[in-house]
Amino acid sequence: MAHEPRDPTGGLDRPVAPDADEHERRLEAALRPRHLDEFVGQQRVRGQLELMLSSARLRERAADHVLLSGPPGLGKTTLAMIVAAEMGAPLRVSSGPAIQHAGDLAAILSSLTEGEVLFLDEIHRMSRPAEEMLYMAMEDFRVDVVVGKGAGATSIPLELPPFTLVGATTRAGLLPGPLRDRFGFTGHLDFYAPQELELVLRRSSALLDVELSGAGYAQIASRSRGTPRIANRLLRRVRDWALVKGIDRVDARAADDALSMYDVDERGFDRLDRAVLEALCRTFGGGPVGLSTLAAAVGEETETIETVAEPFLLREGMIGRTPRGRVATAAAWEHLGLTPPDV
Repeated sequence: MAHEPRDPTGGLDRPVAPDADEHERRLEAALRPRHLDEFVGQQRVRGQLELMLSSARLRERAADHVLLSGPPGLGKTTLAMIVAAEMGAPLRVSSGPAIQHAGDLAAILSSLTEGEVLFLDEIHRMSRPAEEMLYMAMEDFRVDVVVGKGAGATSIPLELPPFTLVGATTRAGLLPGPLRDRFGFTGHLDFYAPQELELVLRRSSALLDVELSGAGYAQIASRSRGTPRIANRLLRRVRDWALVKGIDRVDARAADDALSMYDVDERGFDRLDRAVLEALCRTFGGGPVGLSTLAAAVGEETETIETVAEPFLLREGMIGRTPRGRVATAAAWEHLGLTPPDV
């Protein structure tokens, strides 16, 4: 029996994990913007998408197929829902891992109505037979359904109503060229600036009925790793902390106390991030050290270090990769309040 790949988030109980489980997705649903004019950030992608959707409405045609790529938590699912809302069309949601056979995809496609939006999350994880069926469905709005087996098998063409496919992927490089080429619009979502995250937090705080000062918003935004999902998660944690403490308005100090309780420091590093830096600097003198050795010192799986902690530490300039292993940068020593050894 084939097993699903291990979840690379290192545990979604981490306050700064970029992915979300089903429970958190339900919580997020109440905070999602419904229309493009409510969507904060990603101005280039948002502007291009608005132009394409407006044109489709004027032509009274289904919108072009849309491919959204980028790290988790930046708004790909939200934009898919907005595409359906802006087009006044129903939304069908599925995912690449759920479509393991061409028949699974054929069943979904054959039940679509005209103009419907089909959202496929993690589209790069779809099986190859289903992927090849999708080529024809996207281009010609037709699929060939094979009935029977062996020499007696026959192919029955099935016409599909015009629909819009919105594909989302965190690893665009794994998409084959023929699939990428069939999308009429491709948008890459980038990490948010702290000022953009403050706008996200202001909107969410009104929906969650929690009051913050300007400095309180800035505290949360600066620790959210450029990701709205993490910002909203930290906001909910701060709200809970303030409710229990009986604080009506969260200022910078209250936000700092709340987030410190959850082990999220001023740079957005959590326990795992700091453990990696501590091991690199204190145990191995700044490196270089092999990934497996580093993982053993931290007490985590190699995959967790490589896919969870390392990307953000690299982006923040805290560690570097060399042919001999991982090394700590001057910024890492400074962040830990340590003096690097003389070289």
